[in-house]
Amino acid sequence: MNGKAPSPIDTDTDTDQRTRLGQRLKATREYLGLSQQQVAERTGIVRSAVSDIERGVRKVEVMELQKLARLYRLPASYFLDEEEAADAGEHALAGLPRTARPLSEGDRIEVAKFIQYLQARRQAEEEEADGVRLPHGPEGSA
Repeated sequence: MNGKAPSPIDTDTDTDQRTRLGQRLKATREYLGLSQQQVAERTGIVRSAVSDIERGVRKVEVMELQKLARLYRLPASYFLDEEEAADAGEHALAGLPRTARPLSEGDRIEVAKFIQYLQARRQAEEEEADGVRLPHGPEGSA
């Protein structure tokens, strides 16, 4: 022991990270419609520990985070991302090659088509939000 107290900056950073992690875990749990008790039953993590983790007052152990990420079907990297506006979708897409391995070639083609559809839909939504009206059917043509 060197007798040196942790700096306030280190403590604040740890607290911020625990808070951000807890908020993401809670938001994901609520989005999935799960109670803390259900999470506890499915992961083996005591319900009070789930609550403390979500409130940022308790550090989460690696094995606990792995269990939670598996239950929530998101990579642990999403919950650990230091970016305030981290996107769960980006983290899920990063794991897509590993997830897609057991798929057949036909299934992979369908996934690619769906990705193209989602990209086109997002582009149309952005153009509509920007005031660009796209023609819809025969009445929109000249």
